[in-house]
Amino acid sequence: MRVFITGATGFVGSAIVKELIAAGHQVLGLARSDAGAASLAATGAEIHRGSLEDLESLRSGAAAADGVIHTGFNHDFSKFAANCELDRRAIEALGAALAGSDRPLIVTSGTGLLTPGQLVTEDTAAPAKHPTIPRVSEQTALSAVSAGVRVSVVRLPPSVHGDGDHGFVPRLIGFALTKGVSAYIGEGLNRWPAVHRLDAAQLYRLALEKGSAGARYHAIADEGVPFRDIAGVIGRRLNLPVVSKTAEEAAAHFEWFAHFAAINNLASSRKTREQLGWEPRHPGLLADLDRPGYFES
Repeated sequence: MRVFITGATGFVGSAIVKELIAAGHQVLGLARSDAGAASLAATGAEIHRGSLEDLESLRSGAAAADGVIHTGFNHDFSKFAANCELDRRAIEALGAALAGSDRPLIVTSGTGLLTPGQLVTEDTAAPAKHPTIPRVSEQTALSAVSAGVRVSVVRLPPSVHGDGDHGFVPRLIGFALTKGVSAYIGEGLNRWPAVHRLDAAQLYRLALEKGSAGARYHAIADEGVPFRDIAGVIGRRLNLPVVSKTAEEAAAHFEWFAHFAAINNLASSRKTREQLGWEPRHPGLLADLDRPGYFES
């Protein structure tokens, strides 16, 4: 297949590019800069210049492909609502370009957007509107099924880890270094599911090749790692105290990230594994984090 990928130079997207090429697919990667184009070209991918803001570039990229994987998202939390709206428009443009074709469109969502404190499965529907997070990637994508697009959703966990990680765990490391302690909230029993980026990349490929219209797939290797254990590894690796914070103290320690540090998100991938034959084989979060190289990546 010839596959158009947004976010092709990102942490997850770049792993998907390599996974697809290794499996014999052709990749058309979206690139907005010369540096991004150069890094894509080095992998053997074709370059499609454009951006998430340039909807015409998205439509033309999708039209030129046998399938689309959308991983692009601007994670600048200072303008998060605007970025969520940008994502919605991008997904609508991709879906419109594929309408009536039964070509696959794989869109990225997250398990952290689902009901907290309960085991979430692939059958757990996303709310029409999250009370605090205005991201509607999944809802927007699935609405295109009725237009003849073979849409499926890959839900990522709060932690997608591996070499080059610049997501949630490195932010925790940054707070620990700045504040001089590695912290958790209360008893630290809230849980984060997790997956290695290379295992996630394999799941995107399987969803592209074998996914069903309207399906939701969970890229979950660790169903739920206690936050206290994550803080413990960070503290030990940095030789810093590991301490509990009250909810009020956590707001000062984690600042804007306090909401994410408090997420209690137990998630299953049983149905995904059964349907797609996906089996994670790379290290889990704690094993991956508990090595010197992680703090240098």
